[in-house]
Amino acid sequence: MAIKGRRATYEERVSACEALENGVSADEIAKFLKVSRSSIFEWQKTYRAHGAEALRTKKTRGPKSKLDDGQMSQLYRLIAGRDPRQLSFGLALWTRGMIQELIFRQFGVRLSTVSVGNVLAKLGMSPQRPLYRAYEQDPEKVAEWKEKTFPQIQMRAKKEGAAIFFADEASVRTNYHAGTTWAPIGKTPVVAGSGRTRSISMVSAISPRGELHFEVHESGIRQEEFLDFCKMLVADVGRPVFLIIDNSQVHRAKILKEYAAQSNGMLTLFFLPPYSPDLNPDEWVWKNVKHDNLGRASVKSERQLAEFASTALARLKGMPDKLRSFFADPALGYIRSLVAESRNLFSP
Repeated sequence: MAIKGRRATYEERVSACEALENGVSADEIAKFLKVSRSSIFEWQKTYRAHGAEALRTKKTRGPKSKLDDGQMSQLYRLIAGRDPRQLSFGLALWTRGMIQELIFRQFGVRLSTVSVGNVLAKLGMSPQRPLYRAYEQDPEKVAEWKEKTFPQIQMRAKKEGAAIFFADEASVRTNYHAGTTWAPIGKTPVVAGSGRTRSISMVSAISPRGELHFEVHESGIRQEEFLDFCKMLVADVGRPVFLIIDNSQVHRAKILKEYAAQSNGMLTLFFLPPYSPDLNPDEWVWKNVKHDNLGRASVKSERQLAEFASTALARLKGMPDKLRSFFADPALGYIRSLVAESRNLFSP
């Protein structure tokens, strides 16, 4: 039972919200702080909407920042776009604890993790899911691909009347999960699903015109399956295909190169720079299918997962505008002119 008139401190309110976010029940927190459950949920509502600073009482003025404007600017430059490992930290992702240590190291100022969060908010920063890039990627080869190789491919395709496609494979497990669901505050929802770790494989090819071709397999995709996919792609497109792929063993297979060489120009292969998935718009197809669809569907078998995947891909195939929007990724700016041409081609 809450003690009448008990006023929690700012630090207690923040700690309560953080504990609630980490799965501690409201009853436990209320009992420990000797406040009502309703107060805790009111704090949580404020915390989620406006941040920790909003939990201060009107009568309490927050302490003056221990970092001056110059130090704040320097801190921003140290964090923004920098890998923590460049500053001798062991991990690749910034945490409040690491930034707390960075502030002490650079300025000799000790801040609580709550205060560090406030500082980061003032700097316009928030926790975000990063994109990962292979450190083996060669910037010079990427630049050459964007500035020289692809423009040459584009010009040749226009001259020969060929369609440009980007292809890739992906796999997903039956126990893959992503996304959130609505539930009463303080009650973590439970979704029943398979605990098995079986997987299915998918292959697709996307064009700047908003075309999508795909296949779904309940087993892995070997060089023979990828060759069959390429044959299907050429037959469906009905004109020469310039296929841009990565450097995997399946794509470098002898049988695929022999088929391309004997296809009378109907299939020509081009290879992206090594370790450069960000240059392939087909990655966005997999993001849409896996994260936005399959991750939200709790399945019981490979067969059911394959059916969900086929449905998601078929739905996406019928959305050319959405497929063309995948090319808006800044890393794909080198294809932008081709996308613009396709929009003009399909405009009324």
